Amino acid sequence: MSSTEVIHPYRPSLSISKGCEHDEACCGAIIRNSEALYANAGAIPSDTLIYRTTEIFAALADSTRFKILASLAAGELCVHELVAICDVSQSAVSHQLRLLKDRGLVFSRRDGQRVVYRFSDDHVRSLILIGLEHASEQED
Repeated sequence: MSSTEVIHPYRPSLSISKGCEHDEACCGAIIRNSEALYANAGAIPSDTLIYRTTEIFAALADSTRFKILASLAAGELCVHELVAICDVSQSAVSHQLRLLKDRGLVFSRRDGQRVVYRFSDDHVRSLILIGLEHASEQED
């Protein structure tokens, strides 16, 4: 490696040369701050963790799924209650709940004849409530 080349700390296959076609604000900042980047390399989560996290946020990006999750903030609900709240078909709610379960956002349990759903943990509740709070601030 020459003195004008920096290996990207998070993507070793990517090297950046001072002589590249990008402006100083792009690559120059990376080169000037390379020691800080190397020092903070441990702060970047693994690719697996980043993938799992983006899957969670992708699940939250659908309005029906978000409405289901916002409804569950009040407590456990069955599919029929979610159908009434979300105003979509039972098959649509069931499909969305299956995806939310696969992402680890909701759990289900049998209560006699019906299956009730709830958040998998308080982190999910926090994500929903923080998102709603942030969106309501933008309405003002």
